[in-house]
Amino acid sequence: MEELELATTDAPPRWDRVEVTLPVLGFLSLIGGQLPSYTTRADVYTICVGGAMLWLGLTGKVRRPLPGRLGPGTTWWLLPIGIFGVFEGSTFLLGSTPDFPTFSRLADPLLEDELLRSAGYFVWLTSFWALVRR
Repeated sequence: MEELELATTDAPPRWDRVEVTLPVLGFLSLIGGQLPSYTTRADVYTICVGGAMLWLGLTGKVRRPLPGRLGPGTTWWLLPIGIFGVFEGSTFLLGSTPDFPTFSRLADPLLEDELLRSAGYFVWLTSFWALVRR
């Protein structure tokens, strides 16, 4: 019984990192959402934040162990992601026109609002952070 108590008190709680990470990512997304789209300031900010997250991931201090096998639902996630990638890549290479716009161009009217842009930036940051930790 005492060994079990020692093992549980030494391990940090799993949600400890989430309690710190989400407010930091939220703060960074609020800053990024205030910058106008497609400006040098926004591009530099995005590259700096993404580069810092990539650097943290490469140092290995924030990584989690990978699962041994992928689950059976992986195919159902990879299929729409693959279709999205092919569609976005082909429309980008052919030139985004009003007849065949990229998803980025379709999202432009939504991203004009600073609050929605901050929310989108938060989704991007949390998704990238999840990838960096893998």
